[in-house]
Amino acid sequence: MRPRLRASFHHQGYPFMTSITPFLWFDNNVPEAVAFYKSVFPNAKIETVSDFMAVFELEGQRFNALNGGPQYHFNEAVSFFISVETQGEVDYFWSRLTADGGEESRCGWLKDKFGLSWQVIPTALSRYLGDPDRTKAGRVMQAMMQMKKIVIADLDRAYAG
Repeated sequence: MRPRLRASFHHQGYPFMTSITPFLWFDNNVPEAVAFYKSVFPNAKIETVSDFMAVFELEGQRFNALNGGPQYHFNEAVSFFISVETQGEVDYFWSRLTADGGEESRCGWLKDKFGLSWQVIPTALSRYLGDPDRTKAGRVMQAMMQMKKIVIADLDRAYAG
């Protein structure tokens, strides 16, 4: 588990302690959402959950959630990036997060059944796209643009030419 970082600084002589936590607004289904995320992420921890709000942690990242009603909806302007190593991990998170009404998108993006956007991205993709050989990187980019779920073997083939 990654340690929670808190910055300590002074501004105009006053001490401040800061932390940044995503705050998610759900449409009256916080307990269901928290239970869902706890079932998907192996290292999930629930600090508190009620009919109105929750505080929970997924893989070391703390979240707050609120039942705020239907006036606001999640969109792709904010997403959560899941960095994985293997195809098995890609497949696991992809299938779990798209289950029961989630939606596949392109290039490793998806929405879960609550409308929250996620990116399930193998580390191989960043490694290939960052390669100084721009021809190889370009082939990988073109292969990725054709995918919904990222398939590492297809990235490997594109990189190899």
